[in-house]
Amino acid sequence: MNILIVDDEEVLQDILTVLIRKEGHTPFNAVTGEDGLAILEREEIDLVLLDLMLPGMHGMEVLREIRRRDPDLVVVVITAFSSIESAIEAMREGAFHYIPKPFKNEEVLLTVRKGLEQRRLTSENRSLKEQLRQRFAFDNIIGKSKPMQQVYELIQLAAPSKSNILVLGESGTGKELVAKAIHHHSRRSDGPFVTVNSGSMPADLLESNLFGHMRGAFTGAIASKKGLFEMANGGSIFFDEIGNIPLDTQAKLLRVIQEREFMRVGGLETIRVDVRIIAATNADLDGAVQQGSFREDLFYRLNVITVTLPPLRKRTEDIPLLAQSFLSHYARENEKAIRAISPAAMELLLDYHWPGNVRELENAIERAVVLSTGEVLTEELLPASVRQREAAGAPPPPLPPNGFAFKEAVSEYERQIIIRALQSCGGVQKRAAELLQVKPTTLHEMMKRLNISSESVVSS
Repeated sequence: MNILIVDDEEVLQDILTVLIRKEGHTPFNAVTGEDGLAILEREEIDLVLLDLMLPGMHGMEVLREIRRRDPDLVVVVITAFSSIESAIEAMREGAFHYIPKPFKNEEVLLTVRKGLEQRRLTSENRSLKEQLRQRFAFDNIIGKSKPMQQVYELIQLAAPSKSNILVLGESGTGKELVAKAIHHHSRRSDGPFVTVNSGSMPADLLESNLFGHMRGAFTGAIASKKGLFEMANGGSIFFDEIGNIPLDTQAKLLRVIQEREFMRVGGLETIRVDVRIIAATNADLDGAVQQGSFREDLFYRLNVITVTLPPLRKRTEDIPLLAQSFLSHYARENEKAIRAISPAAMELLLDYHWPGNVRELENAIERAVVLSTGEVLTEELLPASVRQREAAGAPPPPLPPNGFAFKEAVSEYERQIIIRALQSCGGVQKRAAELLQVKPTTLHEMMKRLNISSESVVSS
C-alpha cells in the first residue's frame, strides 16, 4: 500500500521510510503540510503519518484538510510527548491514532498495520455496499429477499430469448418494471418498448390502437394511422392486464402471434411485424380459460415463460430497502431535508399488510416526505391505515381443544420477532434493539437464550 510521511525532521523521515519499505509498502515523503497535500492530489494514498509540528501549515490544519477531502483516509499523527493534548485533539478531529516521540519502531509498525487493516476493511465495505446496491436494485426493481433474487435470475435467463413472457402478480407489485427490465436486457433493447393499457379501452378503440386504421374506416378516421404493433416493430409490446381484452380482439391478437402479420382496421394490405409480446395480469387466467372468457390457445401462446411477482407481505425484509429508496427519491424531488426513518415508523411499515403492495408503500412514503418538516420520517407522518393496523394489533392464534405449550409458543413468537427485526436492520444488533425498544444488552441475552445469531439471520 501507499503511505505518505509528512515530517520536517530528516532523521525521522529516513527511519520511517526504511520501516515502511521493509513492510513491503511504498513510501511518499513530504517535509511540509502543503507538500503533503499536493502528493495527495496526484497519488492514491492509503495511510498518512503526520507530524503535528510542521513549518508553515500546522499539522492540525493539514489533518482537517485531509479529512475534508477523504474522510476514510487513515491518518496517524506523530507528536512530542509533551504535546499529548494536541494528539487528543487530533483524535477528536478524526485521526486514527497517535504516536508520541520518541517512538519505538515496533510501535510504529503495529499502528501502521492496524491502520492499513482499517483502510482495507473500509474499502471492502464500500465495495460490498456497491455490489449489494447493484444486486438488490435490478433495473429499479428493489429487493434482497429470496423470492426477488429468483425473479432477477429468471429475468436474466429469459430476457435474451425470443419467447413471449407472462408476468403474474397482484396489483402494485411492479409488473411493468419487470417487463421493462426484460426488454432492456434482451437483444431488442435498442428497439421500442410500447405499452398497451388493455383494461382501459373499449373493444373498437383497442383494435384501432393495436392495429391502426385506414382513412375513412370509421366516423372520425380523417387520416390513416399506424397502430401500436407497427410502432413496436423490432422491439417489445407490453400488454398490461391482458385478461381484460375482449374475445374478438383475442382472436386477432392470436393471429399476430402466430403469423407475425395483421391488417389495419379498414385496410386490405397485410403488414408484417417482428415484435416480442410481454403480457401481465393480476387475474387468474387459468380460471378465465375454464370460464370461457379467455382463449385457451392464446393463453398457451403467451404463457411460454412465466415470471411471478410475490406480494409485498410475503417479502417484508425488502420493506426497509424499498422505503429508504423511495425516501431518498422523493426527498430529492421535493427538496426536503428528510433522510431517515425512525425505528417506530419502520416497525409500523413492517407490521402493515400492504394490500396495495409496493405502489401503496411508495405512495405512503411520498406522502410522508411531502408532509415532513424535519430530517426523520416519524410514525405520525404515515397514513392512518398504516397506523391503525398497528393499533388494532394481531389477533391471538386460536386455542386448540387440547391446549398447547404456552412457554414454547411465547418463545417461538419472540424468536420470530427478533429475527425479523435483525433482518430489517441487516443484522446490526444495536439498530434491532432500537427497533424493538429494548436495551442492546437485553436483546443480546434474548438472542443467546433463543440461540439466534446475527450471521445466520442475515445469510438466511
